[in-house]
Amino acid sequence: MDATDLAYAGIAKQAELIAAGEISSRELVELYLERIARLNPKLNAFRVVFAERARMEADQADARRGAGGERPLLGVPIAVKDEFDVAGEVTTFGTNAYGESARADSEIVRRARAAGAVVIGKTHMPELGAVPWTESPTWGATRNPWELQHSPGGSSGGSAAAVAAGLVGAALAGDGGG
Repeated sequence: MDATDLAYAGIAKQAELIAAGEISSRELVELYLERIARLNPKLNAFRVVFAERARMEADQADARRGAGGERPLLGVPIAVKDEFDVAGEVTTFGTNAYGESARADSEIVRRARAAGAVVIGKTHMPELGAVPWTESPTWGATRNPWELQHSPGGSSGGSAAAVAAGLVGAALAGDGGG
């Protein structure tokens, strides 16, 4: 499987490949970090990328797999919408009116990590999730990877753009409007 196919393989296939030892979590994280570095400047899907932290988590996942560990998403990189807390990181909700770093992961992030997922970064959202396109005065506009003049929608547009561009196989998002 070439790098592009792997980037778009989806998390179930990626988990299968990691479990079979056909690819390491570290290799998959490096693939996505390279794609993020190359494509995110045009897309603005990620607010922050946890490159070193993701590498460390990937190495830990590879060690667990090597020791016989099994979890459904062991070593699979994911992104997190900037409305969910990641311990030690700021959650901005798309605005510049934010406080201190989160003391703990939100429940959805905790469960993703418990399943073995590696958090690679936080994605953009519109300010307070208030509009159906992903743009804020603080963080700028997120672009649709298939048509850069368009929005990927909102409020989970950063997560949508990241997955659609193959910057990550899956991303946590929310749907407040149904």
